[in-house]
Amino acid sequence: MKILAIETSCDETAAAVVEDGRKMLSNQIASQVEIHARYGGVVPEVASRQHLLSIIPVLKEAMVEADVGWQDLAGVAVTIGPGLAGSLLVGVNAAKAAAMAHNLPLIGVNHLEGHLYANWLGDKSIDFPVVCLIVSGGHSGLVLVRGHGDYAVLGRTRDDAAGEAFDKAARILGLGYPGGPAIEQAAKGGTVSIPLPRAWLKGSNDFSFSGVKTALLRLAEAGKISSAADAAASFQEAVIDVLVTKTVAVAKERRVKQVLLAGGVASNAMLRQRLAEKSPLPVLVPPPILCTDNAAMIAACGYYRLQAGKTNGLDLDVTPGLKLS
Repeated sequence: MKILAIETSCDETAAAVVEDGRKMLSNQIASQVEIHARYGGVVPEVASRQHLLSIIPVLKEAMVEADVGWQDLAGVAVTIGPGLAGSLLVGVNAAKAAAMAHNLPLIGVNHLEGHLYANWLGDKSIDFPVVCLIVSGGHSGLVLVRGHGDYAVLGRTRDDAAGEAFDKAARILGLGYPGGPAIEQAAKGGTVSIPLPRAWLKGSNDFSFSGVKTALLRLAEAGKISSAADAAASFQEAVIDVLVTKTVAVAKERRVKQVLLAGGVASNAMLRQRLAEKSPLPVLVPPPILCTDNAAMIAACGYYRLQAGKTNGLDLDVTPGLKLS
């Protein structure tokens, strides 16, 4: 069963074809990073206009790479939220047009759920229940997954998401955009020598990264940062320490069988390594290309939703603030 998927939640125009929720036949991504880098972050209007230019070529490339025609597809999956309203609308309307023109089921997918399902791509064996740490530019949370479509959100960020904190820290240190890769690269040449706070929020599985970001800003304003590399290494350590410690604690408490990692920040090599070292349970992490926004993860999720009979009509709309529940 082959699913075509579209992902346009932020600044990546992506399309993919995935077979049986596991086998990736194509995964095309048109990035806008260079366009938004000059502004230091994503400009929503610019992003949506670029999606309009890219969506048809990317769709065609995905189908050519997969060597499929419309008659080979079982459905069209698309991200409906959370994300930027203008960007989401481009993808959803393209998916509606394709589904209507070719009489295919339409499947709306939560972007965060898609990130989770990136772990199903490939030959991995996943045994429920699992705990998944989803960390990206706009979201940080811990999710208990009891089965396909059966979730319980155990913790969320109360302010900045981890990826957002990395972006802001990189801006403070003058390291450029996107902040996650910039902080990670700079940290390789530094040492963890600057004391930065951790918000443990005892008794809660939630996260908070605004405090460590503000502490870094105050040090920079006071001229107390002599090495951007040391500051990057110390900031990365502070964020990852909290992410890993809370994830391991929740996994033990819930007695799950595996720990999953997902989202753009899951590309961070130190986070991947530290979680694997500290977790007493097997840790599954997608390859970096499937951690950042892509359509293959949306197709994987779409397959399992279609299997469960969860499809949508042509009145499907975007939900920029969509929650995972």
